[in-house]
Amino acid sequence: MTRINRRAFLQTTAGAASAAALFHTASSVARAKSANDRIVMALVGCGGRGSGVIRGFAERKDVEIAWVCDCDTRRGESMAGQLSKLTGKAVRFTKEMHEVYDDKGVDAAVVATPDHWHALATIRACQAGKDVYVEKPPSHNVWEGRKMVQAARKYNRIVQVGTQGRSAPYMFEAVKYIRDGKLGKVHLCKVFNLKPGSSFKLPANAPCPPTVNYDAWLGPAPTRTFNPAHFHGGWHKFWAYCGGEITDDGIHQTDLARWLIGKDWPKSVYATGGKFAFPDSDNEIPDAEIMSLEFDDCIMTVEMTQFTPYMDKIPFSIRNSDQFPYWPQCSTRIELYGTKGVLLLARHGGGWQVFGKAKQQGGPGELVEQRYGRFPDPEHQQNFVDCIRSRKTPNADIEEGHRSSVLLHLGNVSYRVGGRKLVFDPKTETTNDADANALVRRSGRKPYEIPDEV
Repeated sequence: MTRINRRAFLQTTAGAASAAALFHTASSVARAKSANDRIVMALVGCGGRGSGVIRGFAERKDVEIAWVCDCDTRRGESMAGQLSKLTGKAVRFTKEMHEVYDDKGVDAAVVATPDHWHALATIRACQAGKDVYVEKPPSHNVWEGRKMVQAARKYNRIVQVGTQGRSAPYMFEAVKYIRDGKLGKVHLCKVFNLKPGSSFKLPANAPCPPTVNYDAWLGPAPTRTFNPAHFHGGWHKFWAYCGGEITDDGIHQTDLARWLIGKDWPKSVYATGGKFAFPDSDNEIPDAEIMSLEFDDCIMTVEMTQFTPYMDKIPFSIRNSDQFPYWPQCSTRIELYGTKGVLLLARHGGGWQVFGKAKQQGGPGELVEQRYGRFPDPEHQQNFVDCIRSRKTPNADIEEGHRSSVLLHLGNVSYRVGGRKLVFDPKTETTNDADANALVRRSGRKPYEIPDEV
């Protein structure tokens, strides 16, 4: 069979659909790796989180790192050099994603691009027969998330989302505690993502660095002139690339909360917020936002701030020890209010505690149960490797990641249409509001469109 250049073939939506059919055979017959085989991986996008994840895999004896792909040659070559030194084996660098996916020797890709590229990079990997570890949040919008699920199922791919709390032993214990009825019926769940922040002023556009392919970096996002604030790190402030900290970081807590309460789809969603602390800031994302999600017998709220430096993410000294955070100032906590007690839980280690009624009026609540926690990156990566071999569904399967992301995407959509209450239809994954539905999916940009048929 003549080798086809995927980059040229995926230039149009029709080409992408044809490619999906063409590569279905190759991806469907991909073998399950035996215990003695080394799993060959590639890194797509080598920012801070991607660099950390790939180092974790590189330290494993059953994994080999073959490629690094990034739109910035300077950063990509540096990462390839670091991995080569770490592993003692040459790691190749490319700016072209198709080179990684064309390599039949690559078994899996770690997709750690900015959020607006997660869906397309994952779908293309699935079409090429690669398993995927995709960083959170898995999608930029509701529609793209469903396309990721469809691609994973169509091509029989393992797609693990980087919501590593799904592999934490203390989380399994918390879920069992609730399922066993020990907390009673949970009717209120509060999720917090409370962060520091500052005023932001957009700098002037500037010449694109010669090491950067900016058109490829923009990918599915609208075309614009290069601006350093829309690039490394700065993209968190703009809707074109991200849903802000409430999706990019708050997905961890929201995903765990949804798992804990055992819910799938909300009946309705509404959100309110604004740029209150920094009203003159040039970022598009609010610095305060509260989402309210209604389920059949439970309400979940998700609260985000970008002006609270006194709230603390759990330090590793606590995540990796038998300690609990100071709950009132834990910036990334979950609170579950049951009919028998309240459960306070920390993400990424930090554990959980359950408190009941105070034994003495005005005193502290009785400590009913507790579990210490640990940072679960190693367990999550182990689960991904195990599932590549066994072909079993991973702990943070893309369907679960998609459902959790939908909660936050819908909340942002409600905020963007003026805080309207949106009634959600899980069959179509749309709402009762035409303006809101226009934000459930974005217009693609050639040649970076996701086709209707993946």
